[in-house]
Amino acid sequence: MEELIRVTLLGLFFGTFGTTLGGIIGITFKSTSKKFLSFILALASGLMMAVVCFDLIPEALEISNIPNTILGILLGIIIMIFCNIIVEKKLKRNPTNTKTVNTMLKTGIIVSLGLAIHNFPEGLAIGSGMEASFKLGINLAIAICLHDIPEGVSMAVPMKAGGMNKLKILFYIILSGVTTGVGAFFGALVGKVSQTVIAICLSFAAGAMLYIVSGELTPEANSLYNGKTTAIGNILGIILGIFATMN
Repeated sequence: MEELIRVTLLGLFFGTFGTTLGGIIGITFKSTSKKFLSFILALASGLMMAVVCFDLIPEALEISNIPNTILGILLGIIIMIFCNIIVEKKLKRNPTNTKTVNTMLKTGIIVSLGLAIHNFPEGLAIGSGMEASFKLGINLAIAICLHDIPEGVSMAVPMKAGGMNKLKILFYIILSGVTTGVGAFFGALVGKVSQTVIAICLSFAAGAMLYIVSGELTPEANSLYNGKTTAIGNILGIILGIFATMN
């Protein structure tokens, strides 16, 4: 029980720290450089890809087999696609073309809800990762924490433009990170069932992260700033990931 509480609290901390830091950046600075955001996104992209390739998938293959690993990866990708479809539909119902105060405020809230959905499988990755090994769980938590920084910015900016109070903005941002702790709890709980379940959870997290990197982080980084800074951020992320996953 104590181990379960510890994993949940760690997931909660890392899940809320990154988004809160991003939120503080979003509400503090008048204008956030696209070049900086692109660098952070690319760095997180490289770091997450390294964790997937050098930690998650190898660990899943070691404790289970290829079919279970592929099954988990496919499930992770499908769930993330489903989450994105839901968020996109809600965003289409609240278009931002007019840039009115109310629209910006609604957009910020919808983005925070969408990211809260995204944070659950990330928490699942932390929980199941720690069930496999504490080092793997911490590596995942750090990668996810870094990835959450630009997400916090993306929540704070439209909310601030909509005239929301700064304390309320931080409240919603912290609330969106709570689902990471919930995911970590279930990841650790389910991971106790069997080694096969742990492998599927790890590969599920790998699939979710692969989709986030390929479908969100990399395209968004390139659209914000398509230059050497973005490429350098991605390379540095991979290098940091290699060091983080070293035995």
